[in-house]
Amino acid sequence: MSAPRTMLDKIWAGHVVRDFGDNTWLIHVDRAFLHELAAIAFRSLSDADRPILSPELTFATVDHLLDTFPGRGDETLIPNGADFIRQLRAGARAAGVNFFDIDDPEQGIVHVMAPEQGIALPGTIFVCCDSHTSTIGGIGAMAWGIGTTDIEHVMATGCLVQTKPRSMRVRFEGNRLPGVTAKDMILYLIGMISADGGNGYAIEYGGEAIEALSIEERLTICNMSIELSARAGFVAPDAKTLDFLRGRPFAPQGQQWDAAARAWLDLRSDPDAQFDREVVVDCAHILPRVSWGTSPEHVIGIGERVPDPDKAETPREQASMRRAQSYMQVAPGEELAGLPIDAVFIGSCTNSRISDLREAASILKGRHVAPGLMAICSPGSGATKRQAEAEGLDRIFIDAGFQWREPGCSLCMSGGAGGEAFPEHARVLSSTNRNFENRQGRNVRSHLSSPATVAASAVAGRITDPRTYL
Repeated sequence: MSAPRTMLDKIWAGHVVRDFGDNTWLIHVDRAFLHELAAIAFRSLSDADRPILSPELTFATVDHLLDTFPGRGDETLIPNGADFIRQLRAGARAAGVNFFDIDDPEQGIVHVMAPEQGIALPGTIFVCCDSHTSTIGGIGAMAWGIGTTDIEHVMATGCLVQTKPRSMRVRFEGNRLPGVTAKDMILYLIGMISADGGNGYAIEYGGEAIEALSIEERLTICNMSIELSARAGFVAPDAKTLDFLRGRPFAPQGQQWDAAARAWLDLRSDPDAQFDREVVVDCAHILPRVSWGTSPEHVIGIGERVPDPDKAETPREQASMRRAQSYMQVAPGEELAGLPIDAVFIGSCTNSRISDLREAASILKGRHVAPGLMAICSPGSGATKRQAEAEGLDRIFIDAGFQWREPGCSLCMSGGAGGEAFPEHARVLSSTNRNFENRQGRNVRSHLSSPATVAASAVAGRITDPRTYL
């Protein structure tokens, strides 16, 4: 009788091509996705006269460097951005891969599009030249970001040399309190075990609170696995997963679907499987979260106070906290609730799906953002944008004073790349995943939170508990 196996063990074993020893493996990669920052990979392969092994399993889209303003084209505020876009277009078309260009109705952020189109599937190994590829684990795939050289190797051979990560299981137990979102859950975990707490691990998320989440909420949880320094994060496929993927353009059809669905449901970790680390989160302790500093681990409940660096365990932590508080212009003991803000952003691969937009719109309906406040919403994909407009959500955002944008990464990262940015020294509440210094513009102070908290705070003009409006 074979030993009990984790989901990680099952997926990994199903993809091993060769064991080199010393935990180094050659593994098969099922599908690869590129965006414009990886466009050089096509040229490198062409220059080396290496064909792409399986063009039908390779995908590309434009999401990072393009503008999200209505009526956009190749030209972008980001220096040299148009060159990257054109290089990707030329390379993808010459290689015959599946390409979603700026004018494609399905274009969008890689990690929103891949599950939406059925490009990412349970049990697969999925790679992309982007750190937040871990998002895809929400549908039961094992997915992680790789570099341009590695993506060339994958496209040419269908394989990749990797070390196998250790296994961690995080169980979210109990029921969420009213007004607590998936974004609050993952921010709580990062604050609980630190931004380095998942280093070296692939994290399987489970527990009754995870099982209760929608697939889009699970994608949000897995998205921020990288903020735990984990290699990947995933949730075991279940009936919700099958319902979400059934009929998607690149998902199996007919008898192939039936066989795939049976195999996907067998991926769940065996009952007695052993993990290298286990963490349990009691959801009763989770309140809506807001970050106070410049790391996703710098996070507190909406009614809690900014921590005192003197109480940190090490001098290094103390110095890091002091620098973060200086940059963010917050003080130990200060409450974040009530802090005036200058701008808000709803978007990114973390929180730009239809459920996120509905969540924010439920608060914005019949209300208006505070005078003088800049408010931007960028849906995650063309499909999401069409659905939102069919439901009238766009009118709710526009009537509330938001700019309604085109799909793309937008102000999640453009400020740091020299493109569109919030005004210098602005205090911003953002549904994104990173709050690093200058991430959304020069000296911009970015606070992370859920779309609900962003919407409520936009109306109030200051950081506000979303439960006030629910």
